[in-house]
Amino acid sequence: MRVLPVLGAVAFMVATGALAHDRFGNPNWINIGRFVSPIDGSLCCGEHDCVEIPASDVHESNGGYFLVRLNETVPAREVQISRDGNYWRCKKPDGSRRCFFAPPPAI
Repeated sequence: MRVLPVLGAVAFMVATGALAHDRFGNPNWINIGRFVSPIDGSLCCGEHDCVEIPASDVHESNGGYFLVRLNETVPAREVQISRDGNYWRCKKPDGSRRCFFAPPPAI
């Protein structure tokens, strides 16, 4: 009988994760929203294209954001609002940035 509560908790966590991301690990809100790149107009999200960037790796800079581990600056004109409040970077097949999402600015 102790197994049932554990199985219920595991089922809940799996279901919750499935709602947040598609089967490729991309956040559903990017796929469903059909967001496009401000760089070239292509869709932001495809198979394995988007990855969440930890807030500790992102620094707001003059006119945009600096992604520490990638040593990359994202100009403000290319930043889109993240619907889940996290930072996301979507890439092209060559690894270059296609889209970048940041939490909405604090008021």
